[in-house]
Amino acid sequence: MTTSFLRYGVLAATAALLAACSSTPTVATKGASTTVPSKYYLNDGPMKGITQEMVDAIPEPVPKREPLSKWAKRPYEVLGKKFTPMTELAPFKQRGRGSWYGTRYHGKKGSIGEPYDMMQLTAAHPTLPLPSYARVTNLENGKSVVVRLNDRGPFLHDRIIDLSYAAAMRLGYAGKGSADLEVELLLP
Repeated sequence: MTTSFLRYGVLAATAALLAACSSTPTVATKGASTTVPSKYYLNDGPMKGITQEMVDAIPEPVPKREPLSKWAKRPYEVLGKKFTPMTELAPFKQRGRGSWYGTRYHGKKGSIGEPYDMMQLTAAHPTLPLPSYARVTNLENGKSVVVRLNDRGPFLHDRIIDLSYAAAMRLGYAGKGSADLEVELLLP
């Protein structure tokens, strides 16, 4: 009995210590989420305290050849829609509406097992090879950024790409939620 009490005590202390050491992002919404709904889909908003200067200081990823994820090459279905990913790097250009994702997914593993970091220049695409690199241009203001594609999505509202919060800030549309974008796969 003492051994099991000690074991559970150590587990509880370890869990408390880990919880104290972790930092949970704060969603920029007013009031409690139970009384004031967020203006962001599923309360997936930005982190508080992130400035444009901080985002502009993040270096763009440099395209390089990486082994493509074997899991990300398989055809799949989401919300009744079927997707067939590209299985090799090839010229690709697409225009359409893009969005971004933030705190709701921050730290969670994506399609190829990498944790999503909203402060890195990354993106999710339904069919481009993973991992790979793309230049994304905001057609509304001409700003562009290089991102590393490392996740699948988006799957709603006919979006063509989901950018990290940092990438959307860099392109100047984080405040609006979405923008008309051009995505061009970069071949290293």
